[in-house]
Amino acid sequence: MTRLRIGIDCRYVRVGRHDGISRFTAGIVAHLPDRHDHVLLVHDERQLDSLPDGIPWERVPAPTEAGEPLVARVVNRLGLDAVFSPMQTMGSRGRRYALVLTLHDLIYYRNRTPPREFSWPIRLGWRLFHLSWVPQRLLLNGADGVVTVSETTAGLIERHRLTKRPVTVAHNASDPAEPRDPGAGRDRTLVYMGSFMPYKNVETLAAAMPLLGADWTLHCMSRVSDADRARLERLAPAGSIVFHDGAPDDEYLAVLRSATALVTASRDEGFGIPLVEAMGVGTPVAVSDIPIFREIGGTAAEYFDPASPSAVAAAVRRLECRWDDASRASLERAARFRWEDSAEQVVRAVERAVEDRQRR
Repeated sequence: MTRLRIGIDCRYVRVGRHDGISRFTAGIVAHLPDRHDHVLLVHDERQLDSLPDGIPWERVPAPTEAGEPLVARVVNRLGLDAVFSPMQTMGSRGRRYALVLTLHDLIYYRNRTPPREFSWPIRLGWRLFHLSWVPQRLLLNGADGVVTVSETTAGLIERHRLTKRPVTVAHNASDPAEPRDPGAGRDRTLVYMGSFMPYKNVETLAAAMPLLGADWTLHCMSRVSDADRARLERLAPAGSIVFHDGAPDDEYLAVLRSATALVTASRDEGFGIPLVEAMGVGTPVAVSDIPIFREIGGTAAEYFDPASPSAVAAAVRRLECRWDDASRASLERAARFRWEDSAEQVVRAVERAVEDRQRR
């Protein structure tokens, strides 16, 4: 294939601290193969602070602006052969380039509460969008190819017949981190990294703490509201839950490297980056028995019924019994999820989209 000029939609990169889609975008951009020319599409120059230096960039309207359905009119002027977007909502009408969109998961069809940081008009639109499969099909079929981050979601896309376009899996991954020292021992601590939205089911983790014993501590790393903090503290012995309220990366990794396990009782997930982060430093995971976690954790993880605090405690005890083997297996499992491989899959999806568009 001839050398292409590919736009990478970086308008979802957060200014300051990454969220999931922002981290996915930055991970892909940092590991793009060099057989094509890439152009970063941003709406705020500060987004470039979280992206690699030396890649040309162009400013385009923010994805939350009313003109997003017609954003192709702006992008057409850039002379791109193709565009890859880490979301599925990029406007496609009137485009003169191949387009690959990303559908990360279908979680909000089952859990329709929008992220709390969005304004009320966006939250309302979010809810309406997820009342039917039709809007999703229209978006995905308006592209030339679709990327998703797991085999689990690829299977759901096929089951619900969401697109006629080719679907490529480019796994989420985590940034490499120094593994824990195997000889340093471990604390009787558990780590939870994630939000406190209802489907995350953090209550089950809190309720498992009295079953584990007084010498166990659960570290909750993310920002937490006063209401969520008080609710969880009522379920666990005093002092058994430590709220870090938004730990920086170095603090998070330090706690991970000394913990017995990372835990999550989530009833549903799109992926599970914290699992890869924990396994990547040699800390095993005990997690809900749901398909996406089976895909990530394989036989290295322990699984439990997310409705049962006693099942959480039992899984942690099983992990203790095979901890050394589980730590080694976790490192091996995490090595399957690399940004280099994911970026390669994204570029292959773009190449295929260009070829398919030319044939059509």
